[in-house]
Amino acid sequence: MLATRRLQVLVALADAGSIAGAAAVVGCSAAAASQQLTLLERESGAQLLERSARSVRLTGAGELLVEHARRILTDLDTAEQEVAAAGSVGGGRLRVASFSTAARRLVVPVLGTLRRRHPRLRLSFAELEPEHALPAVRAGELDAAVTHRYHLLAAPDTHGLRTTTLYTEPLLLAAPSTVGAHTADLRAFTDADWVATYPDRGFQAVTELTARLAGFEPRITCRAAGYPVVLELVTAGLGVALVPRSAAAPQPGLRLLEITEPAGLARTVELATRAADASPAVAEFRRELRVRSS
Repeated sequence: MLATRRLQVLVALADAGSIAGAAAVVGCSAAAASQQLTLLERESGAQLLERSARSVRLTGAGELLVEHARRILTDLDTAEQEVAAAGSVGGGRLRVASFSTAARRLVVPVLGTLRRRHPRLRLSFAELEPEHALPAVRAGELDAAVTHRYHLLAAPDTHGLRTTTLYTEPLLLAAPSTVGAHTADLRAFTDADWVATYPDRGFQAVTELTARLAGFEPRITCRAAGYPVVLELVTAGLGVALVPRSAAAPQPGLRLLEITEPAGLARTVELATRAADASPAVAEFRRELRVRSS
């Protein structure tokens, strides 16, 4: 392996035309520069210099190595600058994922703020549910993911991850406005038709598992990819649905009921990052999310 310092002396010699001149450029004595060049010849296994009593010149091998050395030293300088920049927010990278509701409410506005604040920050975003986002963060394919977990149900695997709570919200029962109640015991809806998201959306199929917790198997007749369509189906009278408060947009024909049984139905929205990730971009993203969600 050729030493970088010796390559610097060789390039300085090519530019200055003498060992004394090269020594002045790299900041050492002429004797030290001459010693570095001798060691470089030994390392390369080739004669790089033709020495005489009054001068020194590059051989063909020396000129070839100078060409390579210039590229190597330029690449190293570029690498040093980019690595130093990556240690700041503006020169770094941030790859983010979020589920849909939090993306609209939190993540996209925060990413917009970071873009305006740090135009050179390399940003990317993917809409993903927690069961896909968490493994991607753990594997290093993402830097951060806004996820959710449902109370009373099994928690997702967060091994190796750092989680930061952003907010907690209750689950509501969305029902057609013909339902006259203001609160809901889910056991009263054992025979109802249910509207739900797909089992791989909404961590751990929350509708199915919550209904089983209440002691029945829900009869799911409609499924949708997102809560806006779920609410439209409920409003049309096609069933009832579990909806997080942040996704429960009031609209004509829809009634939103607080759930009394099972008690404590809620979800916590969190930011997940790798536990060992000390990226300034991730830290600023976390701070901005906490401010916006407070």
